Amino acid sequence: MQTKLAPEFKGTRQGETAEAILRKCVHCGFCTATCPTYQLLGDELDSPRGRIYLMKQVLEGAPVTRRTQLHLDRCLTCRNCETTCPSGVQYGHLVDIGREIVEARVERPAGERAVRWLLKEGLTSPLFGPAMKLGQLVRPLLPQALKDKVPGAAGKRAQQWPTRTHKRKVLMLLGCVQPAMMPNVNSATARVLDAAGIQTLVADDAGCCGALRTHLNDTAGGLADMRRNIDAWWPLVNGLTSEGRVEAIVMNASGCGVAVKDYGHALAHDAHYAEKARRVSALTRDISELLPDIVPALQGKLREIQTKRLAFHPPCTLQHGQQLRGGVETHLRGLGFEVRLASAESHLCCGSAGTYSVLQPDLALQLRDRKLKHLASAATQDPVDAIVSANIGCIQHLQSGTATPVRHWVEVLDDALAG
Repeated sequence: MQTKLAPEFKGTRQGETAEAILRKCVHCGFCTATCPTYQLLGDELDSPRGRIYLMKQVLEGAPVTRRTQLHLDRCLTCRNCETTCPSGVQYGHLVDIGREIVEARVERPAGERAVRWLLKEGLTSPLFGPAMKLGQLVRPLLPQALKDKVPGAAGKRAQQWPTRTHKRKVLMLLGCVQPAMMPNVNSATARVLDAAGIQTLVADDAGCCGALRTHLNDTAGGLADMRRNIDAWWPLVNGLTSEGRVEAIVMNASGCGVAVKDYGHALAHDAHYAEKARRVSALTRDISELLPDIVPALQGKLREIQTKRLAFHPPCTLQHGQQLRGGVETHLRGLGFEVRLASAESHLCCGSAGTYSVLQPDLALQLRDRKLKHLASAATQDPVDAIVSANIGCIQHLQSGTATPVRHWVEVLDDALAG
């Protein structure tokens, strides 16, 4: 594909990257079969191939309309199409570029601008924690749409962080919303690693991974978040503190894992951060990637498993963004859990997709209910004790549509260790 870029994009990083990605696409249409929005809407422009056509036109200087923006907004950035694509098109990078360009050319209605500002500033604000606690106090009085976004208050165990020191140390990102919404995910991760002889460290100055602002078309803000995290982590990465050097940067929210593993790409053209970003990305591991190492250390430490029958929803950010498939269910089965996948479409997005469930609620709810239906079908003969996943957004989104408990798999493993 020959792409003649509009003058203002020639020679820019965005232009060069977009042109290279566009040239890879052979328009075979394989991606339409695994695109959630195309499955729901049946509109070619709501498929990866259709959006690529739109972005190609934009980059070539064609007029940009509100309709173009809407089709790009509807993309979940689930990256299922990348798994399907025979040409290796990095669609996730391309749609970020396309959205940034369209955002600069098409002014959104005031209401949309306000909501997007509140999301990117509110979810990363120090005030988010107190606001969430207030929401939990008045949760029964909230309208259903807000109640669906506010989980119940965490128990006392969520505040129990292991105190033992170990020779092996890892660094963990707490995240921007997870400490307030589901703090037990972080403490459970630390306890499971502690049981395996690994100490979990946290850099106080680290915050949002950068994905939230990036996917809301605030590229500069997303890059600033990335640089701040690198600065916060660098002393521990280099062993410059009394804690020594960490062997990995561990992510227990798979969405953050995708973003941090991409720091090297995002900051490749930053002379001051490129090498640091590359090193941080190379050190980053999803918690599931540690399972082959820690499972042998946990053998024999599990008490009687109370929550044994599990339905596992692998988030898109895990199976498509990070290309990690099969590890969680395989190793949990090896520890004595019964793990099932959805009876169909286990590869499709649940509709959470970061802030997507807020910005595109109708589509998000359709995808949620579709996912829950297939998860329920997998447990028809023998009901499951819980649905487990690996990303806070998926967990809360799915929980809003079912009475079955939805948890992070590491919490269930932690419970089994505690007895």
